[in-house]
Amino acid sequence: MPGVTRRTLLAFTAIASVVEPTFAEGEGISRELQSLITTHETAYAALHRVVHQAGSNWHDRKMADRIEEQTLLAICSYPAISRGDRRAKSEYLLTIEARGELDLKEHMQAILHSIVPG
Repeated sequence: MPGVTRRTLLAFTAIASVVEPTFAEGEGISRELQSLITTHETAYAALHRVVHQAGSNWHDRKMADRIEEQTLLAICSYPAISRGDRRAKSEYLLTIEARGELDLKEHMQAILHSIVPG
């Protein structure tokens, strides 16, 4: 599964957890949320490559699935404070849900925890 490794995922997660929300030019979405979405899109594409790759094994598929799930949970957990982040997060998660992939109880728990003021 070239391109997305545990190390890459951890690097993205570490950067995303430290960076304060700053807004992408003209979009009103923070760089942090944009990074999380981009990371999930990459993990989702990698998962599909592994699943459809001839000769892929159970371990590769399970690893790719776990990485994709963790990146989606990071988006669900993201505390979208600005209007642009709330809109981007909602639109993205609605797209994921329309594919039937926002199906774990952990997803809903993460979303609910992200909207509780802390």
